[in-house]
Amino acid sequence: MIDTHAHINISPLLDNVEKIINNAKKNGVKKIICVGINHETNLKAIKLSEKYKEVYASVGIHPSEVKEEPNYLSLLLHPKVVAVGEIGIDLYWRKDNLDRQIDVFRKQLKIAEESGLPVIIHSRNSSNVIYEIVKDYNVKGVMHCYSEHSDLVDKYLDLGFYIGVGGIVTFKNANLVLEIVKKTPLERLLIETDSPYLSPVPFRGKTNEPKNVLYVLEKLSELKNVSSVVLNKITTENAYNLFPKLNNTI
Repeated sequence: MIDTHAHINISPLLDNVEKIINNAKKNGVKKIICVGINHETNLKAIKLSEKYKEVYASVGIHPSEVKEEPNYLSLLLHPKVVAVGEIGIDLYWRKDNLDRQIDVFRKQLKIAEESGLPVIIHSRNSSNVIYEIVKDYNVKGVMHCYSEHSDLVDKYLDLGFYIGVGGIVTFKNANLVLEIVKKTPLERLLIETDSPYLSPVPFRGKTNEPKNVLYVLEKLSELKNVSSVVLNKITTENAYNLFPKLNNTI
């Protein structure tokens, strides 16, 4: 398995990161994409990728961090930086700075376009706005933990995007996510945890960690009516297709 989205570069996971990585390995997780949200966590993600062969990095400025400028071009040259992200627009927490969010988002899409790296996109109450922006750029990527506007799934797929599925898929009230999963073909699904957030059942309410991507895989296996072995092979191939630098080592 590959956990395509985890924040092991922040507390509480960073405080005990070696144990967290070992727990993941014991549960069959071969690789973890450690996702940055600002300059500090971008650098921490890279440091972890240099220390642990299982860890890869993504660098970006999250919409909650748009006070910062996306000045990370040099980091993209690192052999284990596999993507630009986490980037996007969030209209759940703040709407008053939408212009700034859009400006920073566009700058980062341009960076991704010019670098050839895929993007990891955060969307909250904003997927319609994001689509109208992303379609103007020649980028591919993943809609991370996508849980809104199922009618936009086909449009994102047409752009070459993948759909990231996390612990929400195991929740009892996850009807929209179930609909999204149903609409997404196997060859466009990615599994993720978004740890330390969004722990799947049976750990809901507790600190999430990459080892729990197993429960996401098992739920998807049930929903898609394929064995977990087959689905693991497919989602792993999907991750390598979207993030070719996952083959790199240092």
